[in-house]
Amino acid sequence: MARATKLQLNRSRNFFAINFRHLRCAVAAAEHGSLRSAAEALMIQQSTLSRCIRQLEHTVGTSIFDRYSGGVRATEFGQSFLRAAGSILEEVNSIVTSGQMTGRGELGRLSIGFYTSLSAGNLRATLVEYGQQFPQVEIAMIERSRTRLTADLRNRAVDVAIVTGERTLLGSKSMPLWSERILVALPENHRLVKSKTVSWTDLSGETLLLGRPDPGPAIREHLIAKLTTPEDRPKIVCHDVSRESITSLVGASLGIGLTLEASLGTNSDGVVHREIRDGAGSARIGLSANWREDNENPALANFLNLLKRRYPSSF
Repeated sequence: MARATKLQLNRSRNFFAINFRHLRCAVAAAEHGSLRSAAEALMIQQSTLSRCIRQLEHTVGTSIFDRYSGGVRATEFGQSFLRAAGSILEEVNSIVTSGQMTGRGELGRLSIGFYTSLSAGNLRATLVEYGQQFPQVEIAMIERSRTRLTADLRNRAVDVAIVTGERTLLGSKSMPLWSERILVALPENHRLVKSKTVSWTDLSGETLLLGRPDPGPAIREHLIAKLTTPEDRPKIVCHDVSRESITSLVGASLGIGLTLEASLGTNSDGVVHREIRDGAGSARIGLSANWREDNENPALANFLNLLKRRYPSSF
């Protein structure tokens, strides 16, 4: 029993004595059929390659090659051994390549939280460019409210959150990005459709439909800042529905809506959009990117670098 155990231990040690350099030398010799040609391909001395193969044969306990004047040829055992060795080397190379790509942010997963529209605009264009540059990174889009995104960042459920406003989400770093125009959504037969632009005071007396989910609250804050007197404001009716549903309610002539220009890509039958302007020009809301400073995901670093290149004026 003790002798058998010792024999198994020796075999185990022999197994672990095989290194990848020996396997590469053997596979190269089989591919080229010549030790000289294989050594040239590996850019090593022929004597070094020959010694590696002899050590490998000693370790496995039998010949892998038959030598003859014209080169080498795999033995019957060597043929099966080399097939297995080739598979091992391919698998190891694949693992190493994957590790290197992951370290460079070219492979992996990036989760992006947002509550602006993806139908058009800068976020969509940014995602398209990122996907083209890093096609092997899996992008996960997570639509949440500002409050939920704050919690998701804290819990590492998202790598980065794109939100309206330039206030940094609690416990994160932030960079300002682009800004989007605020548009008024009108039923196609509404009196304001005749105007090319709409002012804030034009909204007085109207029924304004806003969604409770973001960006509804941000737009409401902007409206209140512009129309400080309650008598000048429209009647605000909040619905716990999406931006798309608000647009549908506008199309049904149940009121007017306010939205960001990224939403223009969605279907809006019976709805006309007009730009809101005041003395300072277009009414706009800024967006920002938020992320945890201790997030070491290389895919996130590449995404942030892309944002910096696309929107340098923000810095």
